[in-house]
Amino acid sequence: MASPTSLLKRLLVGRPFRSDRLQHTLLPKRIALPVFASDALSSVAYAPDEILLTLSIAGASAYVFSPWIALAVVVVMLTVVASYRQNVHAYPSGGGDYEVATVNLGPKFGIGVASALLVDYVLTVAVSVSSGVANLGSVVPFVATHKVMIAVIAVVLLTAVNLRGLRESGTAFAIPTYGFVIVIGGMLLTGLIRVFVLGHELRAPSADLVIQAEHSVTGFALVFLLLRTFSSGAAALTGVEAISNGVPAFKPPKSRNAATTLLLLGVIAVSMLVGIIWLARLTHLQFVEDPAAQIVSGPAGYEQKTVTTQLGEAVFGSGSILLYVVAGITALILFLAANTAFNGFPVLGSILAQDRYLPRQLHTRGDRLAFSNGILFLAAFAIVLIVGFQAEVTRLIQLYIVGVFVSFTLSQAGMIRHWNRHLKIERDPEARRRMHRSRAINAFGMGLTGTVLVIVLITKFLLGAWIAIAAMAVIYLLMLAIRRHYDRVARELAPPDEGRAVLPARNHAIVLVSKLHQPTLRAIAYARATRPDTLTAVTVNVDEKDTRDLQEEWERRELPVPLTVIDSPYREITRPILDFVANTRRESPRDVVTVFIPEYVVGRWWENLLHNQSALRLKTRLLFEPGVMVTSVPWQLASTANKDLSRLDATLSRGPARGPRVAPRSTLPPTVPPVVSAPPGESGPGDGRG
Repeated sequence: MASPTSLLKRLLVGRPFRSDRLQHTLLPKRIALPVFASDALSSVAYAPDEILLTLSIAGASAYVFSPWIALAVVVVMLTVVASYRQNVHAYPSGGGDYEVATVNLGPKFGIGVASALLVDYVLTVAVSVSSGVANLGSVVPFVATHKVMIAVIAVVLLTAVNLRGLRESGTAFAIPTYGFVIVIGGMLLTGLIRVFVLGHELRAPSADLVIQAEHSVTGFALVFLLLRTFSSGAAALTGVEAISNGVPAFKPPKSRNAATTLLLLGVIAVSMLVGIIWLARLTHLQFVEDPAAQIVSGPAGYEQKTVTTQLGEAVFGSGSILLYVVAGITALILFLAANTAFNGFPVLGSILAQDRYLPRQLHTRGDRLAFSNGILFLAAFAIVLIVGFQAEVTRLIQLYIVGVFVSFTLSQAGMIRHWNRHLKIERDPEARRRMHRSRAINAFGMGLTGTVLVIVLITKFLLGAWIAIAAMAVIYLLMLAIRRHYDRVARELAPPDEGRAVLPARNHAIVLVSKLHQPTLRAIAYARATRPDTLTAVTVNVDEKDTRDLQEEWERRELPVPLTVIDSPYREITRPILDFVANTRRESPRDVVTVFIPEYVVGRWWENLLHNQSALRLKTRLLFEPGVMVTSVPWQLASTANKDLSRLDATLSRGPARGPRVAPRSTLPPTVPPVVSAPPGESGPGDGRG
């Protein structure tokens, strides 16, 4: 019988994949688009909201600027898409912006980009899920009331799906993503046909509300407001960089397929963003930052709905099935948009771990060939943000996009250096023409994204962007500290350049004894078989009668090993043994001391509760003593005979191999049963004290 935790893991994650199945997880373009582009596509569900609510600060008349803001965002998005198409061709290994900055600008710039991307990925999950909850809450009051709980549940479900593997999660997300494109595209097309072909007058539910400006905005204040609106609308660009980080997940030819997916992403996202802003103007839709203060006259108990929900009501009618389809598919795609981060964060974390900037555990693939530890880290940090900011999109969005534009700008600067370096050695005229064109695209992209970054920092710093910047700084310093640690360990472990390893002069063996039973006799026999230079048995005197009995039994059996008794007036075990070992080492610094600890093995979990853990403490402490080797000598009790060793193997290897539960004995790998130690001072089995 498998354990309950193992059954739950298999249910949630599925059976493990062999390492040679990795090629079968690669994605075709039709699956890669929803996997890597769902974030950028879904951002059109909240970027228009941010544009309109920011403009509402100046009153309803400021909505006239919304098409121009949308046009500016479109220009930036198309520029970034064109720039990243150069990136995926030049650096197809999956390092993305981190690799580009590291190779061309230096490791410190690479770490800066990586820290920005890690923060941005966490915010992508928090913002996307919170926005999905807000859209669903527009038509389902229960969701609006319990939005934090629903958001956390959504993150947990996304985590479980991604732990099942990249291809499987991609297939699960493909239908909702394409469904979102079709539903929103159908809504926009239906609305435009009704207005321009059928001559219908469409009005959003908020069209007749009277909006009061929060502040009188003119001159420089108006310019600042427009810049702030543009920076909020630039949230539509988040997720574009994920494809450059995920190139290795594409089917060959990887670079070409990634570049094509980028182009499709840009065209679809731009069309939807422009369409939503255009239809919002045609339906006189109004969306404000603070409904309670800005709406002067409105229905009693008015609850502001999201932009897409209002457009769905204007086009399809209040209470229609299609309205609920629009709200539901929008909420679903926003939940699934977090999948972009669930694919980008673990891959980037694995690369950083391989470069020794993050813990090595992040480089390990799980049962389903996904980077499971990275997925779990991302989910945990996103849940902290969701709970901390109460799933409020408006509050979270202020932290957003700083990181992504830092990576955009530094990446394009790195690409300019990349082309300059290659132009110095390339002599083919056609190749040089392509490089000049690519460099021009990247240069324009760097200038534009750098400008947007400055605007974002100026307009959003005090609104919350400083939190994201502080987080980037902390992660940057943490990664440098982790790299220093790994470098220091590598230097300490490096073998000498010349000469052979110096062997110890002598080996002093010590067998720890609590009682003269079979584990002790085996430990003595094994210690003698290693042929040490000196051998002594050591016991700690914590009870006078027991110690005298042990000495008498020792003499009666005429054991060929001297027994040393260490007095312990305070009945302590660990410290006297450590002092004895230290004295032995002090007398012969070039020698080694090998401590043999007899242990008996139990087969039932509850048997472990009946014995103390002094041996574990002693072994742990001895590991810190230089020149001391610790050897455990196990003795299996009868209760281990029925132990399910295949299940134990599966537990220890964190995932069972495919095949029969019980393999032939000759093919079974060595097993390590749970051990209960019998150190000095703890009685063994059958002595009446254990």
